[in-house]
Amino acid sequence: MNMFSLKALLASLLLCSTAALGQSFPSKPLRIIVPFPAGGTTDIVARLVAQRMQESMGQAVLVENQGGAGGTIGAATVAKSAPDGYTLLMHNVTFPMASVAAQLGNRATYDVDRDFAGVSIAVYVPLVITAHPSVPANNLKELISQLKDKKEHYTYGSTGPGSFMHVMGEALRIRTGVEMTHIPYKGAAPLKQELIAGRINVGGDQLSSSLADIKAGKIKALATNASKRVPELPDVPTTRELGFDYLEADGWNGLFVPAKTPRDIIARLQKETAAAVKNPETAKRLQDIGAQPVGSSPAEQDAILKRQVDQFRPIIKDMKIEG
Repeated sequence: MNMFSLKALLASLLLCSTAALGQSFPSKPLRIIVPFPAGGTTDIVARLVAQRMQESMGQAVLVENQGGAGGTIGAATVAKSAPDGYTLLMHNVTFPMASVAAQLGNRATYDVDRDFAGVSIAVYVPLVITAHPSVPANNLKELISQLKDKKEHYTYGSTGPGSFMHVMGEALRIRTGVEMTHIPYKGAAPLKQELIAGRINVGGDQLSSSLADIKAGKIKALATNASKRVPELPDVPTTRELGFDYLEADGWNGLFVPAKTPRDIIARLQKETAAAVKNPETAKRLQDIGAQPVGSSPAEQDAILKRQVDQFRPIIKDMKIEG
């Protein structure tokens, strides 16, 4: 057998092996890593998706919470996992922010640009900046004016270094010249508890984590970061409307796998994710908390991650935000 024939045979065997792997997938339980404590939007979405995937795929789909460091601890677990489709990451818009901050601070154990492959954007969820009811301001512009008058010194909470509210808070603090003290938490649930209790003044996260408490008057919305007003809060202006266009950001939750995961396995996981979020019962539960079911392609998931990495990298670098 000549060298050309040998190479052709090896290539054929590799293709057959990959196809067989895809056809037999999954042959054991899967796990979805949520890089935040239980109770937040990312956790809720992951558990709803896992439930439907488990029913459809005939294998257990376990959700494991690994909170801390703005979501980078759980992300690192997935980056180091075998690229076989059995370990997935459910993350949100904090993923590009916190990952870039950790890289700039030389504390990242993975490269967000190279170590992950998108599976699907499960849902779009607007981001909202909130405050305790005792804060006199009715919107973000009023809050900044109040702080510029130096009548108050406020604290703002985030889900960790480099997270959405950390970046938003530092951008406001530096670009407007106001003073606020950052208080990091391990996830949306403890952040919201502290905000409701009045132990911090300002917070924010995905709308689905806050909508019920906003409607109940336990916290109030100062602005959304969406490109247009969200139907659930029609009277709440966007950051762009208020003159803070640099705070505009698309909110999402999506699934990722290690970068070298075979494409046919990614395609199967995408199909399962899309079917899960578009299941009528699941879709209604998501919509009830302000999340829009999507089920995008892997390419769309990769594109939004790249776009937001490119968007936030210069902001985070200029403001010396480190994860």
